[in-house]
Amino acid sequence: MAVIRPFKALKPTREMASKVAALPYDVYSRAEARRVVENNPYSFLAIDRSETQFPADHNMYAADVYRKADSMIQEWTQKGIFVEDKEPCYYLWEMSAYGHTQTGLVACSAIDDYLNGVIRRHENTIREKETDRTNHINVTSAQTGPIFLAYRNNQEIRDLIGNIKMRMPDLVFTSEGIVNSIWKIGSDAEIIKLTEAFGRLKNTYIADGHHRAASAVSVSLARRRKYPDYTGEEEFNYFLSVLFPDDELHIIDYNRVLKDLNGYSPRQILEKLSDVFEVGPAQKEQVRPRKKGEMGFYMDGKWYRLEEKDELKRYTPVGILDVYYLQVNALNPIWDIRLANQKARVDYVGGIRGLDELERRCAQDCRAAFALYPTSIQELMAVADAGQLMPQKSTWFEPKLLSGLFIHRFER
Repeated sequence: MAVIRPFKALKPTREMASKVAALPYDVYSRAEARRVVENNPYSFLAIDRSETQFPADHNMYAADVYRKADSMIQEWTQKGIFVEDKEPCYYLWEMSAYGHTQTGLVACSAIDDYLNGVIRRHENTIREKETDRTNHINVTSAQTGPIFLAYRNNQEIRDLIGNIKMRMPDLVFTSEGIVNSIWKIGSDAEIIKLTEAFGRLKNTYIADGHHRAASAVSVSLARRRKYPDYTGEEEFNYFLSVLFPDDELHIIDYNRVLKDLNGYSPRQILEKLSDVFEVGPAQKEQVRPRKKGEMGFYMDGKWYRLEEKDELKRYTPVGILDVYYLQVNALNPIWDIRLANQKARVDYVGGIRGLDELERRCAQDCRAAFALYPTSIQELMAVADAGQLMPQKSTWFEPKLLSGLFIHRFER
């Protein structure tokens, strides 16, 4: 059953919260992160992507980059930008954006739940990205980006959270287009009730943050080796998380752009696609998929509507996913892209950027693009429950969890 506990959060002050809060480190390119920090030196990206504090050609994975992140956390704490709560607390975090609202519980989840499968995952990680976050967490002895967890909604937790939200929030601010409302939960009675209610959940699910979770666990296991007499109560046995009910989550499309045509002409690409899709006529108007089983395809300034062929579908939890159909029937055999992390030839564009971004990328550095219908949270949970893995970059959640609002520090 799920194990969570309160913690002493290191948080920005009320006055600084809107300046510090930043979108996750991995939604930005290196150049984009640098521009954000230049425009706002207090953005948490300055710490999450501390290579921004060095010349543009500095090795972003060098040891001094991670040491800089550590020193900046200490410096901002000494300056009073960050303050740490005196007692362990839970926090409610309501996020409203794009006409959508979701409320999560900010808590620490047990790494043993990750190791024993109570916390279920649906994606593999990329070694380079995992190593980067492992180094960041290890050197700072802090988890700075929360892992986005989902759980199957139940009435007991809904009632507990609803009662807390009846009082005025402790903090309300807008950042990155997201209205954030936060309630601090320090009452022993409420903490016990929440801990017990979540403790009756059979599973929680990583919705977003597989690399952060794997890295946090890796560092925690190293701390256990460093302190062989650990009791299990040490902070390094837990990682920062925000838990949301599944029925409040909003997933949008996660699209693909391809750097080349694998030596084929545009005509040959369309012929090969016709073997695995029903290909509609070329058109200038953008093609956004209207339902599961449809895709939009863009090449040479023209859009095509694609429909999956029933005889090629695989009726397993992962096999029914559009992202899987695309990978197995098009990217693998036509483009010879057999690993979804071959970033040299394929890139991923969150649907928040719109279909215009696919056209822009094809005019700039790519040759073709696929627009996908969103994967559902129910599909994600079914894949995780079956012990299967989705292709990389199958889901894009909105709104994204902001970093820098809650930091979990642990023993060095």
